[in-house]
Amino acid sequence: MFTGLIQDIGVVERVIPGGMTDVWIRTGLGARDFALGESIAVDGACLTVVERSGDSFRVQAAPETLRRTTLGAVGPGSRVNLERALALGDRLGGHLVSGHVDAVSEVLETRPEGGSWVMVFRLPEALAPFFIEKGSVAIDGISLTVNTVGADRFSVQLIPETQERTTLRAKAVGERVNLEGDMIGKYVARLVSLRQGPGGGLSEAVIKAAGFGG
Repeated sequence: MFTGLIQDIGVVERVIPGGMTDVWIRTGLGARDFALGESIAVDGACLTVVERSGDSFRVQAAPETLRRTTLGAVGPGSRVNLERALALGDRLGGHLVSGHVDAVSEVLETRPEGGSWVMVFRLPEALAPFFIEKGSVAIDGISLTVNTVGADRFSVQLIPETQERTTLRAKAVGERVNLEGDMIGKYVARLVSLRQGPGGGLSEAVIKAAGFGG
């Protein structure tokens, strides 16, 4: 379990293809103290530390992970957002993030607004019911607030701190990102769909009618 608060920007050192793809990442988080088998979110995808050496650690990505996330495109020099797993008793400053990527999206538009940076992303149809204005979303592992929601897109706004401490500000139009919908929203959507019964359908209006979202 994670919070979506990025702790470091790691740099990919090596990618070794195979039945499992090995990825070596350099970090300032003190990799020598990582426990073998611990979970770490890499651009929002929950992976397992299998080896460590100096300031670097190795994770393994299964074929399913490469298919369903952007990690299949990383190479030496790629910068990735890192977050170690949440410990019980830690402050939950972002929102509950599982590290299970729901879909890959892409940047549709970017623009400055005051000191912030607005980014618009494609909204996959299957995830649309989980998105509401002022709800939460994890983009490349970053906990963000949804500003606006359209039929096929949504926007977020990056404050200067987020621009500085994550990789998202550098993403250009057309680049791909990992999306994870709000966990609580998923459970609410599931509950509402069960109450609707077979063929009842689910929409943003139905979720709002149930008291969620404004």
